[in-house]
Amino acid sequence: MGLSLCIALSGCKSSTSSAETVESAPTGAPIAAEAPVVPVATDTDAQDTRPVIACFGDSLTAGYGADPGQSYPDDLQRRLDAQGYRYHVVNEGVSGETTKDGLERVDRVAARHPKIVVLEFGGNDGLRGLPLEQTQSNLAAMIESLKKSGAEVVLAGITLPPEYGPDYIAKINAIYPALAKKYHVRLLPFLLQGVYGTPGDMQEDGHHATAQGNKQVAANVEKLIQPMLRK
Repeated sequence: MGLSLCIALSGCKSSTSSAETVESAPTGAPIAAEAPVVPVATDTDAQDTRPVIACFGDSLTAGYGADPGQSYPDDLQRRLDAQGYRYHVVNEGVSGETTKDGLERVDRVAARHPKIVVLEFGGNDGLRGLPLEQTQSNLAAMIESLKKSGAEVVLAGITLPPEYGPDYIAKINAIYPALAKKYHVRLLPFLLQGVYGTPGDMQEDGHHATAQGNKQVAANVEKLIQPMLRK
């Protein structure tokens, strides 16, 4: 089962905040976790000299449950290619990871010297009841490392199922706008906007996007990073 990032952050206004946002998620969107499968860099990756966009996260980034080539990073690559952008989109998603796992991998991601990083972690922390102070600290450390490498960061938040209670959900949701404001990074409150709850866009588990849904996820990400792109 995979961490299904469903971002729900309200009250973020791009007109007044240093962090730009898209629409928030419905409260209580479900998430899950599965065994990690770490991506391995290929010879093709090493030979590609285009600027890198690293999609760094858990199962929604990895494309859990979708066929090879049908993750949102794959669709993002196709969208950028069709518009004449010369970027190499790298899928650095690992299903089931926590922010601690992400922090342990961040140096490897930074070593690619990405121009843009779409950073998506935190749901597994919440599902496992890990201290939210540590979640925020780990995310902050990842942002700092990535920015130090020269990358522009897009931060994606999460929410938890309603059984975790409104207070706990509110606390984990609040982490992301706080970090976006502190580090002046773009904020993507809901990766699955237009996907979650849409027939045909979600897998039977109710947590992960289908191939069709991943196309919309890629469109959501492209919309946010568009001002960062150069031809």
